[in-house]
Amino acid sequence: MISFFKSLYFEILSYFVSEKIEYEITGECKKCGKCCNYMYSFDTYTPEEFKIMQFLFPAYRRFYIKGRDNEGNLIFACKYVTKDGLCSVYDKRLAMCKKYPMKKISYPAQLHEGCGYTVEKKLFTDYLKK
Repeated sequence: MISFFKSLYFEILSYFVSEKIEYEITGECKKCGKCCNYMYSFDTYTPEEFKIMQFLFPAYRRFYIKGRDNEGNLIFACKYVTKDGLCSVYDKRLAMCKKYPMKKISYPAQLHEGCGYTVEKKLFTDYLKK
């Protein structure tokens, strides 16, 4: 009898658990430089906040505000990207540049048009099929 109530309890709980979705990045870099010339920061909303970030983290002085997108978000670019889309200080690039793009992320992302990488949505049902 206890096992019945335990099963019922877990069955009810299962309706309140949200489905975990992961996103996997696949492909390879085409060395176009778009990711270095058009990037966002999750916690920088104003030019003043960007100056504070550059003060606290001097390595970020390599970035400048390029403009705003249609929704008003700041767009950043790197000073060290050549016209060919390559990094002129490749050996001294930041950790975030070395890791880009992360192979697995937990939020929906969009990559630049023509990018060699693609974002694949991984659902729980995909794991069940394996």
